[in-house]
Amino acid sequence: MTEVTRTDDSFHVFDTTLRDGAQREGINLTVADKLAIARHLDEFGVGFIEGGWPGANPRDTEFFARAAVELELEHARLVAFGATRRAGGKASEDPQLAALVTSGAPVITLVAKAHDRHVELALRTTLDENLEMVRDSVEFLRSQGRRVFIDCEHFFDGYRANPEYAVSVVRTAHEAGADVVVLCDTNGGMLPGGVREIVAEVLARTGARLGIHAQDDTGCAVANTLAAVDAGATHVQCTANGYGERVGNANLFPVVGALEIKYDRRVLPAGRLAEMTRISHAIAELVNLTPSTHQPYVGFSAFAHKAGLHASAIKVDPDLYQHIDPERVGNTMRMLVSDMAGRASVELKGKELGYDLSSDRDLAGRVVAKVKEQENLGYTYESADASFELLLRDEVRGSRDRFYTLESWRTISEQGPKGFTGNEATVKLWAKGERRIATGEGNGPVNALDQALRAALEGIYPPLATFELVDYKVRILEGQHGTGSKTRVLIESTDGSVTWSTVGVADNVVAASWLALEDAYTYGLIRAGLEPTE
Repeated sequence: MTEVTRTDDSFHVFDTTLRDGAQREGINLTVADKLAIARHLDEFGVGFIEGGWPGANPRDTEFFARAAVELELEHARLVAFGATRRAGGKASEDPQLAALVTSGAPVITLVAKAHDRHVELALRTTLDENLEMVRDSVEFLRSQGRRVFIDCEHFFDGYRANPEYAVSVVRTAHEAGADVVVLCDTNGGMLPGGVREIVAEVLARTGARLGIHAQDDTGCAVANTLAAVDAGATHVQCTANGYGERVGNANLFPVVGALEIKYDRRVLPAGRLAEMTRISHAIAELVNLTPSTHQPYVGFSAFAHKAGLHASAIKVDPDLYQHIDPERVGNTMRMLVSDMAGRASVELKGKELGYDLSSDRDLAGRVVAKVKEQENLGYTYESADASFELLLRDEVRGSRDRFYTLESWRTISEQGPKGFTGNEATVKLWAKGERRIATGEGNGPVNALDQALRAALEGIYPPLATFELVDYKVRILEGQHGTGSKTRVLIESTDGSVTWSTVGVADNVVAASWLALEDAYTYGLIRAGLEPTE
């Protein structure tokens, strides 16, 4: 592992996704996952990456061993996590402290108890011995050439219960040589006003360099982190996308976005802020969780506008309804087309898709009317940009784009005496003057229809070989009843490089799926550069 030391140490962005973030329910990282995430975090430009607790479990021990060989960090320093020595022992003889040194990490974070009740009930030792454990552990690691941060666990609760003792833990760590003492809201119950007040008091009483570690149990982790910065903290601990135990930790991306853009504080290397959205989504893929569409700054919907009033203003100046230019964080503005849309929304969405409607008010009006008519039937174009673009093309061209003419389709679900046996679909159509009949089998009627349509057309339209359905959603629309309800289907497709979404609405799920499939194939073939033939 090679490192390039950052020249500015005045403010720390400390990421603990690989340790604290990995404690989120549903996340189970392999060593390879952790290495890949570390590379993304380093590319983003965080100052410190906490990799885990070497010696506590085989996976974290292996991570540090492999990181020493495989991980080349350009911006970040790798951090190993552990605890102060055991009560009654010596730091120089403590096996878990030895494992931290052996890990090779240049920085060590030690968790220490700062709440008197935790010392007496969890550690089962005296308050004085806990202070000695902090002092001895920090001094030992410093003697081994390691930089040391101290996480004061349950600090805010401890401060409210016994402020003198909580402060004595901070002072002891600072005097022993800890570079940063981190005040932890371990239970996540603090609010910004209380955090700001306590951080300021502790800073004034100790003179220690302070950090903040906030859990999100009140939904205030980002606000609490920024409140601590306001009070003088110069070290923020966060996790990518807010991953963490229970409801999570302070989210790295809103914290960094606020510091860089709102506070005008340079905490990342030049040019890295524009990578924020991409890095957020890449890490979400690695932990196998769908990226939050409504996450600040980096969410797919963070700069999406639906109301017609908003669209009218944005047409004049995007800043009227956006707090920043989305490109600063690698995101994009999106216009959502719905029954709330007016001409401005449609014109902006058309411009986004490459159509200039501003000079044709009649055309824009027809599109608005068509959208409202379709949404009244149950369609939604917010999540189906491809279907909206086809609707727009229909109005511009005055006719529907078609690559074939459908004669009929049907599906059969078979069930034998021993249970379900499969689905079969048959499609009959005309394409380029040729009548084609194809049959497909699948694990459901929609899958069988997809296979049959593909079989009928692939020989005529070779790009279809790259198409794949990657997501399928069904919703029974409100106001209908039981198995006879109207159904809306959303399909997401890809050609391996771009994804697109289409929608279909009908009285049954298979018919709705067919309509969404037709749009998916039509849009994909247009994207491939083919001209409609029918």
